[in-house]
Formats: sequence, structure tokens, C-alpha cells
Amino acid sequence: MDRTSTTFDYLVKLLILGDGKVGKTSILLRFTEDYFPTSHIQTLGIDFKLKLQTIEGKMYKFQVWDTAGQERFRKLTTAYYKNAKGIILVFDVSRRESFEMVTFWMSEIQKHALEGVVKVLVGNQIDKENREVARQEGKSKADELGVEYFETSAKTGVGIEELFRYMAINTRLVEDSKVTDPRNSIKLKKEAPKKRCCSKS
Repeated sequence: MDRTSTTFDYLVKLLILGDGKVGKTSILLRFTEDYFPTSHIQTLGIDFKLKLQTIEGKMYKFQVWDTAGQERFRKLTTAYYKNAKGIILVFDVSRRESFEMVTFWMSEIQKHALEGVVKVLVGNQIDKENREVARQEGKSKADELGVEYFETSAKTGVGIEELFRYMAINTRLVEDSKVTDPRNSIKLKKEAPKKRCCSKS
């Protein structure tokens, strides 16, 4: 399928945020290329990839922006916040310090992103054995921030499709509400995750 095709029903502009080395680029590559890099890829500034995917009979064109987590690039990446329809905030479940930065990143989103942008918190790298952040702790933080929580492994692919499907459907709901009645309140929808033999509880 031509990734640059202009034939689509919805354009989904997503921004992936979080500290460096939490797996943002790996999540992007797993979703768009079904590929996992065996060595660390450092994003310098910002990069993006495209993907076309049919969901519930509609064609979605994903434009997913990958950002550098390093402090020296933060002013550059904030310029992209206002173009995003959805923001994926990622931390590494095996690195508590990345989890402790979630509040900072959410404050950046609140300062720079448009009101009503769809936000999710993602605990990545659940395939690692040296886990430092429990699922319930991640879920509690997401509840505190008023966002949905997902856990993923870019290495195995667990949770990746569910994450981007959620973002597609809920950014569409927000867009549709602006057309029908801007006063409508939006209740975001999270589908029950599909069971996989290799997923962890």
C-alpha cells in the first residue's frame, strides 16, 4: 500500500513524547514498519513516518511524529505540539526515573498543545524482566492525569496495534464532534485488549 496516498477518510497527526531511551522510536517503527531495531536509535530533533490503515471500514492516514527526549531539543519539539490531534506520552517500565518525569511532560503538553487533544500514557518495554514500575502504579498515574493507560512492548509488538487503534478512533470522535456540535462532551473509548499468549499481566 502506498504510504503517501491521498485517498483517506481521516488524517491522524500524532506526537510521541517522553524521556530519551524509553523506546519512542521503536514504538514508531513497530507500528509503521513492523520492525524492531536491535540497537538504540537516537532521534536528533524530530522525525515522522506515515502509515495507512483501515479501521472500522474507514481509511486512516497516520502521520506520527517522533521527538527527541533530550533537554536540548525540547524547544524545537514544542513547536509541533499544536499540530497534533493526539499525544502519546511514553515511559520505560524498567526505568523509574523516566516514570518520574511523566508529570513534567504532561505539564509541557498542557502548556503547548491544543485544548481537547487526545492524550494517553504508555508504559513501554514490558518484555524486560527488571521492571521498576508496576502496571497498577502506571494505571494510577494515568487516572490521576485523567488519561488512558496502555502497556506495550515494541520488541514483541504487544499492545502496539491496540494503542494506535485507540488513538485513531478517539481523535476521530473529537473531530466529528467539532463538525456536529462543538459543545458536545467527548467520552473516549478504550476497547478491551486482545488476549495474546505472550502478553504479561
